[in-house]
Amino acid sequence: MAYSERVIPSIWMFLASALLIPGGLLVFLPVSVPAAIIAATVFFASACTALIASAPVIEVEDGVLRAGRARISVNHIATATSHRGDDATAERGVRLDARAHLVIRGWADPVVKVTIDDPSDPVPYWLISTRRPEELVTAIEAGRNARS
Repeated sequence: MAYSERVIPSIWMFLASALLIPGGLLVFLPVSVPAAIIAATVFFASACTALIASAPVIEVEDGVLRAGRARISVNHIATATSHRGDDATAERGVRLDARAHLVIRGWADPVVKVTIDDPSDPVPYWLISTRRPEELVTAIEAGRNARS
């Protein structure tokens, strides 16, 4: 089973970025009205572009898990567990190991914890933000079972 997801920001992040519009207007209106409108538009468009460009892609395909720029063979994965709500908050907070590889975004609450089974890898697990944690876990398990 192949899985692919781009963890793009929620609409609220784009609405919050719209606060750059009045900020740009306030700064540039004393200079000129056209400059203020152009600056406010450029600020908002740049923020939206940065939010989309920084959204990681999570994929499971051909026996490989890709999370952002990192990749690992499913053969080196011991377990994958999904977490939502308070459990996800604890995984990102009090239960977090400083050695973990993080691909988390504040706009996606659920996370998947992928425990690594490779003695030569100093990273104990990956913590990955996703909007569909159960599907990601299923895809990882299917990839592991197909390789067994």
